[in-house]
Amino acid sequence: MHIAEGFLSPAHCALWYAASAPFIVHGARAVIAETRKSPENKLLLAAAGAFTFVLSAIKLPSVTGSSSHPTGTGLGAVLFRPPVMAFLGTIVLLFQALLLAHGGITTLGANAFSMAVVGPWVGYGWWCLCRRLRWNGTAGTFTAIFGAMFLADLATYVMTSVQLALAYPDAHGGILVALGKFLALFAFTQIPLAIGEGLLGVVVFRFLAKVAGPELVRLGLGADITANLADEDATKTSGHAHV
Repeated sequence: MHIAEGFLSPAHCALWYAASAPFIVHGARAVIAETRKSPENKLLLAAAGAFTFVLSAIKLPSVTGSSSHPTGTGLGAVLFRPPVMAFLGTIVLLFQALLLAHGGITTLGANAFSMAVVGPWVGYGWWCLCRRLRWNGTAGTFTAIFGAMFLADLATYVMTSVQLALAYPDAHGGILVALGKFLALFAFTQIPLAIGEGLLGVVVFRFLAKVAGPELVRLGLGADITANLADEDATKTSGHAHV
């Protein structure tokens, strides 16, 4: 990710455009609905898109025809749900292809499916699992955020490896052998990047909980962590006063 221009055949490009299109259209409707329902969240929505743009623009050379980089979609999926990120992520990929020559127009469908569809849904699935298990409190919420960012990143690259394996099967072992090779090559750069992205997500969410607590509560999350962070700050202040 991103798969570069010209590295997929026309048939594969058409296939991934067709696969991602319903998610993108649904995501566009979700963005419109979100802005109409809560106009005050427009700034936070824009920030989620900018966060994804900046992180995913930081690329390291990786498998031929691709690159390794953070994705930033996990945090947006937690804040606004995966359909919104399907649209925002595709817009990010489009601008990167046009302005930064990062990815491509013919491969936009494939890149959108891996980074804007699969990644956000996997990250959000982890978040929902943690909340269902009642991993509340600061530590539980931060664990959920770290996992959402970490898994959204890794899921993107697993999907990209599948896409490349389908396009370039091994001459002797076929698609499965090619998939193993792509996954192994990506792992050297992507696992450390995913860990770093998870840690960054915790820092960013902690900051948002402090400065935009009411907005997070309106989005249906953050009430517990905002209260816990306030208690932590009060405890630290009290501790400093005693010292």
